[in-house]
Amino acid sequence: MDKYRQLQRIHQSGLVAILRSPEPDPLADVCQALASGGVEVIEITFTVPQAHRVLEQVARRIGSQVLLGAGTVLDATTARVALLSGAEFLVSPHLDPDVLEVAQTYGAVCMPGAMTPTEVFQAWKQGADVVKVFPADVVGPGFLKALRGPLPQVRLLPTGGINLETGPKFLQAGAFALGVGSSLVTAEMVRQRRWDQVEAQARAFVQMVQQARRGS
Repeated sequence: MDKYRQLQRIHQSGLVAILRSPEPDPLADVCQALASGGVEVIEITFTVPQAHRVLEQVARRIGSQVLLGAGTVLDATTARVALLSGAEFLVSPHLDPDVLEVAQTYGAVCMPGAMTPTEVFQAWKQGADVVKVFPADVVGPGFLKALRGPLPQVRLLPTGGINLETGPKFLQAGAFALGVGSSLVTAEMVRQRRWDQVEAQARAFVQMVQQARRGS
């Protein structure tokens, strides 16, 4: 899938589900439940033990159903491993030009993290496809709206503290999509293998995005 189609899919979905867990084994089932609930874009973070193995497993199992990415990509080596393991996009909490270069070499979408206007613009200038505004709960949707004023061309992905209540406010402030973690998949859901709850929560978030974009 080319970059344009990847970006189009991320925007249409409106959600990037971020998965962190000390247990790698259940994550393929988590991804399946998310996909069943309508979430189409999933990020496996490299804080997960053997994250590259999880990427391989999920890519084999439901790669045709979702756009799969890698998160907490801190360096070029991790970026390359992630892409060779099945990731189609890369997300970082910071800006690393070497990670951007790997993503560009492989034709993958790259979403480095930034917070201040200077950081956001520098990330965009260096080739970021989307800029992850992190931690979004510290600055709030008003900050995102203010950024969009002078930087309307920058695709922004607020991440951190996004939930069913705050999500609509960030979308209305101009978010390209939302990065959502523990409010979508809790540690308890994973620990108890409550895939029905994961699917139900996924449906709730999908509905939230649709309603927010309709102005409901």
